[in-house]
Amino acid sequence: MYGDIAPKFAEITDNVLYADVWERPGLSKRDRSLITVSALVAMNRPDQLRSHLQRARDNGLSEAELVEAITHLAFYGGWPNAVTAIAVAKEVFQKK
Repeated sequence: MYGDIAPKFAEITDNVLYADVWERPGLSKRDRSLITVSALVAMNRPDQLRSHLQRARDNGLSEAELVEAITHLAFYGGWPNAVTAIAVAKEVFQKK
């Protein structure tokens, strides 16, 4: 996605983040997705949240579980962040 403008960034993303960190055996991909979605909600990162909500579904999390996580995070990561995340989730889930 960024290889044309930032080839090293794309290489590190592919080779370190996805080929190494996401493949480590200490956590399931499902758990890694839940953690990642939670961090993105708490930090209010809607652009990255879009792709990670889809990845989370691909990794076995249901839409209901993701909405429940966002609801829970409203009390720990901030209500406005959760409002944004719910809007993003609605958009992503409608695209199936």
